[in-house]
Amino acid sequence: MFMHALIAMATATHGGIEGGLGTNVMFGFIGGGVALAVAIFYAWKVSQITLDKEKFPEAVKISELIAEGADAFLRSEYKVLAIFVFLVGILLLALIAWQTAINFWFGAILSALSGYIGMKIATMANIRTTLACQGPTGLNDGLQVAFRSGAVMALSVVSSGLLGLSLMYIIFREEDSAKVWEHLSGFAFGGSSIALFARVGGGIYTKAADVGADLVGKVENDLAEDSPDNPATIADNVGDNVGDVAGMGADLFESFVGSIIATATIGFDEFGPAGEGAVMLPFAIAGLGALCSIAGTMMVRIDPSKDATKGADQEMQNVNTGNGDAGHDDSESILEELLISIRNGIWGASALVLVASIFAVWMSFGLDTKKDGEFAWQLLACVAAGLVCGNAIGYFTEYATSYTYWPTQSIARKSDTGPATVMIQGLGVGMLSTVPPVIFIVATILGTYYISAPHGVYGVAVSAVGMLSTLGVTLATDAFGPVADNAGGIAEMSQDPDMSDATRETTDALDALGNTTAATGKGFAIGSAVLTALALMNAFAESAGLYVDSSSPLGAPIVSLLDPVVLPGVLLGALLPFVFAAQTMLSVGRSAESIMWEVRLQMNDKALRNKPLDSQRCVAICTQASLREMVMPGTLAVFAPILVGTAMGAIGLMGMLTGAISSGFLLAVMMSNAGGAWDNAKKWVEKDNLGPGRGKRSENHKAVVVGDTVGDPFKDTSGPSLNILIKLMSIVSLVIGPSLEKHPWQNEVAGWPAALVVLVVLIVGLWAYDRFAGKAKLHDEETIIAESQKRRAMEKDVEAGDVVAPTMEDEKKDDEEVVDEPAAEQEEAAEKEA
Repeated sequence: MFMHALIAMATATHGGIEGGLGTNVMFGFIGGGVALAVAIFYAWKVSQITLDKEKFPEAVKISELIAEGADAFLRSEYKVLAIFVFLVGILLLALIAWQTAINFWFGAILSALSGYIGMKIATMANIRTTLACQGPTGLNDGLQVAFRSGAVMALSVVSSGLLGLSLMYIIFREEDSAKVWEHLSGFAFGGSSIALFARVGGGIYTKAADVGADLVGKVENDLAEDSPDNPATIADNVGDNVGDVAGMGADLFESFVGSIIATATIGFDEFGPAGEGAVMLPFAIAGLGALCSIAGTMMVRIDPSKDATKGADQEMQNVNTGNGDAGHDDSESILEELLISIRNGIWGASALVLVASIFAVWMSFGLDTKKDGEFAWQLLACVAAGLVCGNAIGYFTEYATSYTYWPTQSIARKSDTGPATVMIQGLGVGMLSTVPPVIFIVATILGTYYISAPHGVYGVAVSAVGMLSTLGVTLATDAFGPVADNAGGIAEMSQDPDMSDATRETTDALDALGNTTAATGKGFAIGSAVLTALALMNAFAESAGLYVDSSSPLGAPIVSLLDPVVLPGVLLGALLPFVFAAQTMLSVGRSAESIMWEVRLQMNDKALRNKPLDSQRCVAICTQASLREMVMPGTLAVFAPILVGTAMGAIGLMGMLTGAISSGFLLAVMMSNAGGAWDNAKKWVEKDNLGPGRGKRSENHKAVVVGDTVGDPFKDTSGPSLNILIKLMSIVSLVIGPSLEKHPWQNEVAGWPAALVVLVVLIVGLWAYDRFAGKAKLHDEETIIAESQKRRAMEKDVEAGDVVAPTMEDEKKDDEEVVDEPAAEQEEAAEKEA
């Protein structure tokens, strides 16, 4: 009956011309509502897994510490962002329009909410994934728990984007429908702002903890991954939730709504008031895509009858007996089995979207006439091109970063000659990995442009919506990785006697899958960001009047490379991703140094004074450092287009966007893929695939750990943040586009003096912030170095049997002696007096 109602509506109002106010966004409400209901159901299913606190008390306690740390960080971050969002909203209220300000605030709230929901479900699911891996079919059970938690965040992002955007369209649609898209650009601006700071702040947090824990724990002290003797492991696991989960959720929320807004804006500009179907189509594709994604999440499973957990047990036996070749085969077969299950979900959802899009284009444009029918099939081809491009980028990213393929294995084999060759090989692999994604994107842009001519720009925007239509399952494959990583960390840190070694092996298999799907998800996010940014850039060109005749399809663009401000704009735009990446890398480096000194200090105190480790101290340092360091990169992204647009006009800003998209795309792919390959090369070595004596705690292992340490900020901070940079700059340009002049420098009152004043104020303000904001020295480095040398000497003596390590009883005895000293002195003085 429901489908009959939809078909009747399509027959009555196909083309969207006669549709009522809600017809254009009908699919947004349907898809968003169903996605929200399924997300709630999945969250309930995860929460129903009971925790045996009596049997696994330490594991539960560790998960609670991770949850508390993640919640504390996001609350602190959102307090800072609330001030920023409020102030920017006031500026929009005063300078643009109150409708834009309202949309900005609402988009920011929904983006922050998406990240927060993702963090909460991830911290609830990590311990449950660990316990699920304990069973006889632990691999499938653990996969189901972790993947459902990822699906909760993914479907929350999709539902909040569709419902929020549809609601704002209904509220702010006016007689002059063009105005509604100017106002709704503020919605995407709010989402972008939160996404950038969440990605940068969370990325700095997670990689500061990860780098500090790895270098001091693994390289300096030969500790295992997530060792309980490393005080930074809790902070490392907290970082997985605030960076890879909350940050990614806010990031793709912006891509999702940005692609819909850009497509609807271009559609209205090209087809005019009679072209309501062009506005309806992106909502229809996205809404139906949400339903298809739900079906895709149900396809992700492995056959329990294959008892893949037994394969993990066999792999552990092979490692213990030195049978490296057998362990090699088992680890790769398990990973391949898991990857196939993920592909089934993504490819299955993509096939369903393609079928559903036939209905979407029929409702939007109709098939009554030969002209309408041809254009509908052309748009369907654009949707298919976007889906194929997204899956192709994801599959190649898997090839470049999974340890089942040559690129990652080649990096691991370079460990025979030390960390330098590991670094060289990884950089080479990362640079070469940019070739296929660029070819895929170029082919998609050119193909969809000419397929849908004379509405080529609209066709390119539709392909971006098509690529993101499966976000509900694609994002779930990315978000499940940090849950699996946390599950492995809990299994390793827990000292519960009932926590078996096979559990860690099973969580390691899920973690390896998570690393690969995370890299695939980042590739997908970057590719979709390029198409979204391109669509937003074209929407900006329309709003800024950069077409001679905007009433005709496309018109004639007036931006020429011979214009004196275009090439300087391109160069400035190409520069920005490098400056942005450098700032985030340096921020991770500074924050990681603080963690390294703290870990050394606590290890010294434990060895020399028998003081217990304080993991919450590392959590607090990471929180403070990341909040401090995220300000400068975020400010750069927001104000760069405003300054260039004011000084060089809309044409110069168009050049800057072109340069930023080009260099940002290449740099993001290189950094993300190189980092993912370094990470999985380390895991390949840890599974003894190089042979006996070349696995954990070997020189080969130390070499790949160095590569992984450099790759951490590559793949989890700088690389993923770059796609938000290019989208945020495009969104800001779209918001300010109608108020910009084409050639301000040719007027009597030029814009560059005002831009120069703002630039000077920003530089002075950022310098003062960087100079004085929370940079108090936390550690006495010279003392820590001296005590570290003393600790290592004592550890060598303990190993040689010359001395006995201090115990807690010795510490208590020393304390008692210190307490009794005043009483002894008083007795001696009394005797002398007598």
